[in-house]
Amino acid sequence: MDPLACTVMPYPWGSRTAIAALTGRPTPSAEPEAELWMGAHPVAPSLVERDGARASLDAVIARAPARELGDDVVRELGPRLPFLLKVLAAAEPLSLQAHPTLEQARAGFADEEARGVPRAAPSRNYKDPSHKPELLCALGPFEALSGFRRVDETLRLFDALAVPELEPALAPLRASRDAAGLAATFRALMTMPDELRRRAVDATVAAAARASDAFPRERALVGRLAALYPNDVGVVSALLLQLVHLEPGEAIYLGAGNLHAYLEGTGVEIMASSDNVLRGGLTKKHVDVPELLRVLDFGAEAPAVLRPRAIDAHESVYDTPAREFRLSRIRVGGAVTRATRGPEILLVTDGAARANGLALAQGASVFVPADTKSYTLEGDATVFRATPNLHPTRDDG
Repeated sequence: MDPLACTVMPYPWGSRTAIAALTGRPTPSAEPEAELWMGAHPVAPSLVERDGARASLDAVIARAPARELGDDVVRELGPRLPFLLKVLAAAEPLSLQAHPTLEQARAGFADEEARGVPRAAPSRNYKDPSHKPELLCALGPFEALSGFRRVDETLRLFDALAVPELEPALAPLRASRDAAGLAATFRALMTMPDELRRRAVDATVAAAARASDAFPRERALVGRLAALYPNDVGVVSALLLQLVHLEPGEAIYLGAGNLHAYLEGTGVEIMASSDNVLRGGLTKKHVDVPELLRVLDFGAEAPAVLRPRAIDAHESVYDTPAREFRLSRIRVGGAVTRATRGPEILLVTDGAARANGLALAQGASVFVPADTKSYTLEGDATVFRATPNLHPTRDDG
């Protein structure tokens, strides 16, 4: 097993307390700490010690992929760690965003490569040819926007706000209360001329501030978003999305085409190892409206809140269709032995444990190579276990 030295990403929306407290450092931190990355993503690979020298995990895997990942993972997913594990700590909302399917990512990446768009260019949509399904499990109360809400609820919300400036954009949805109408309304909002957009956003903010018992959470969200992103169309388009509250241990799975934004809270996030993000507002970064519209799934239902399925007395798994990752939670009390499922990363989020004798404090993580075969956890701790998921429908029982 390899203890991981991991990078903290200092994005401005991050918390100054959550990740520092988890890893036993003083709070508040000197700068916002948004994400703790555990894995082999080339942007910020974790470091391990092998043969007396420190090396990046991606380099270690590249030297012996079959040993580190296992033959099955290399054959089916390629010679790289297929998932990236994070602790995400949002003190402010992230951008509205969506991720492409695998086919869309491959086509978009090939197109931008052929056109010579630099991979570091701000206007680049596809940094790699991979999709990016993801799962977030809340460590505390967590707020998010995820997927388009039911059309009847959306229209009830806009009727309660009663903003005349929005009616031209809402007209397609009122006329066609389905995915086509929703797509047309979203397109109309996203392509409003600047002056009309400013008036529509200002009028929406004013309407949300009026005293009313109708949709109090959505009204409060409008005010919060407008204070952070004045005149951003995302202040309005966010109202098309389902507002989700997670309690600790609950999760949401975000597949391709799901428009979403994390709003506030701390959670364990796992995803396919990709950096492909198409943004739709609440950001100063590049927004490519035509490409975003191409990848969004307007017909999908808003994802349900996931609760873990018990495998045995110690471990519960969050079921998803993703092949690149599987996230489970192990409650260690005494000794728990597990056979490896290919390469694994273990993260302690509460308490302390020992893994094959290696001491793991709260906030510590380790990489378990595929050739380790099995390990035993001891102590009193909550441990998140990240592995590939080559057979998503196979029963773990």
